Amino acid sequence: MPPSLLSQIRIPADLRQLPKTQLQTVADELRTETISAVAHTGGHLGAGLGVVELTTALHYVFNTPEDILIWDVGHQAYPHKILTGRRDRIRTLRQGGGLSGFTKRSESEYDPFGAAHSSTSISAALGYAAARDQQGKKNHVIAVIGDGAMSAGMAYEAMNNAGAMNSRLIVILNDNDMSIAPPVGALSNYLSRLISSKPYLGLRELAKKIARRLPKPLYDAAERAEEYARGMVTGGTLFEELGFYYIGPVDGHNMDALVPVLENVRDTPDHGPVLIHVRTEKGRGFHPAKTAADKCHAVSKFDLVTGEQVKATAKAPTYTRVYADSLIREARRDDKIVAITAAMPSGTGLDLFEKEFPDRNYDVGIAEQHAVTFAAGMACDGMRPFVTIYSTFLQRAYDQVVHDVALQNLPVRFMMDRAGLVGADGATHAGAFDVAYLGCLPNMVIMAAADEAELSNMVYTAALYDAGPIACRYPRGEGTGAAIPATPVQLEIGKGRVLREGTKIALLSFGARLGECLKAAEELAKMGLSTTVADARFAKPLDTELLLKLAHEHEVLITIEEGARGGFGALCLHALAESGALDNGLKIRTLTLPDIFQDHDKPEKQYEEAGLDAANIARVAANLMIGNSQALKSQI
Repeated sequence: MPPSLLSQIRIPADLRQLPKTQLQTVADELRTETISAVAHTGGHLGAGLGVVELTTALHYVFNTPEDILIWDVGHQAYPHKILTGRRDRIRTLRQGGGLSGFTKRSESEYDPFGAAHSSTSISAALGYAAARDQQGKKNHVIAVIGDGAMSAGMAYEAMNNAGAMNSRLIVILNDNDMSIAPPVGALSNYLSRLISSKPYLGLRELAKKIARRLPKPLYDAAERAEEYARGMVTGGTLFEELGFYYIGPVDGHNMDALVPVLENVRDTPDHGPVLIHVRTEKGRGFHPAKTAADKCHAVSKFDLVTGEQVKATAKAPTYTRVYADSLIREARRDDKIVAITAAMPSGTGLDLFEKEFPDRNYDVGIAEQHAVTFAAGMACDGMRPFVTIYSTFLQRAYDQVVHDVALQNLPVRFMMDRAGLVGADGATHAGAFDVAYLGCLPNMVIMAAADEAELSNMVYTAALYDAGPIACRYPRGEGTGAAIPATPVQLEIGKGRVLREGTKIALLSFGARLGECLKAAEELAKMGLSTTVADARFAKPLDTELLLKLAHEHEVLITIEEGARGGFGALCLHALAESGALDNGLKIRTLTLPDIFQDHDKPEKQYEEAGLDAANIARVAANLMIGNSQALKSQI
């Protein structure tokens, strides 16, 4: 049996040695390899399967890595990784020490721009194109962006800028869902090849030169007529208005259509910005994707034969599910409660909310900035909006949080899923910074749920809080198994609680590390070290009465949080310094996430590396107490 074509391809230069007639075979083998790899590791599957032919064609036509190829988000980049020297490591995807699930500059020269947040590719590609022109280079720059990512304003800001600059840039619009254009067929493929070809473009330029001799009103009318004529045939009028030359739609699974169009654009050196509209099928070649609502966007490990995903039996509901159920409960009670998300209804649990309240659920697309100001407008007119966005994605709307919500003291509720470390999704999706970036804002209330019961109470508390903006953070994954109260409790704003009384050491937890703090206290008790464990509940306003009590009644005080430096611990230090509590020999430490972007791994391994597990918390506390004892002996 002859070796597979894919086994002969280590890097794209090897691919370019093959005849065009073999490209579809390469693509078929690449699709099989992608499915096999993700079955082993889990990860993003549907988007990558949809661009197998496109990935093969791009690396065949363009001279990567000299020609710059940027993938938006990176969900669809697994086939790209296989073709660019990483096939031997593809089964380490999203595993500790293995390949990233997204494009990453430090991983490969074929990943010129790291991406895991959506809609950045055109801006980055335009930056590359401008840098190329400044340096007198001649390479091509290509951005591949999905139709979903085109719902973000940033993509249009970049396109508007590119059109104004008339920079030589190629944007591939991977359209797999929104049906921007009519179904692709032989005629549309032919027209796309025609309008991308040198003869057509040459005739077009000749016609323009002739038309320029006409009076300006006639010239403008002729130019607009040509653009609109093509727009009526292809559906690209919007992109023409932004200054792009539109080509498409092209069948993204037909090599005989894809390769000639890409070659035409490659071989026309003086074009300005071009948009090639490629129609693809998300999840193509994987039968379970046909019936999946998300076309198998993200999957856990699965059986290659049946497609059945391997999922561990849940011991407790996820925080996301507890939030969704709690919000539904509050919405039944209060018809002014509405939910807002930015293209993540299932990830945030709002798909469940939408089933019961379809008219009160708003998915605004990948548009976090708009989501926040949209919520601010609703709050101005008496509604109670719950803006439900991952912590890492809320960063994208920071100006709107500051200017449109906090400054006007509007009662917008920010529910921040995925707070803390997130395992296989790695640094790009970790919710590390929200306490730091929200804690500095006047009027902002910040809560963190220690368990499912607390999250339920905090949703109830947020629903009743109309005095200004309020934020609640909670982690990814399963809860602790805590019993969810049948009737939630309204928490007093700015007040924490003590769960265990001690005399020597105080552990003050903010968020879901509380369970680890309780375990650490047990370990310290075995050493004869009496330990208090408290749950702050609020980072802002801080429970200064509780904080000062812990400081005055214990030799050692340690704050613990699932966030970056500059967050809860910093707020505690500031309050202690202002009160003078640091002037009398108190030993204090702030345990935070390390000041690095942590690589992907299993969450428990990440928290161990961060020093936020029970063993490390106990070690820090014990060492501080030993230091105290040694200092006392030296004084004697």
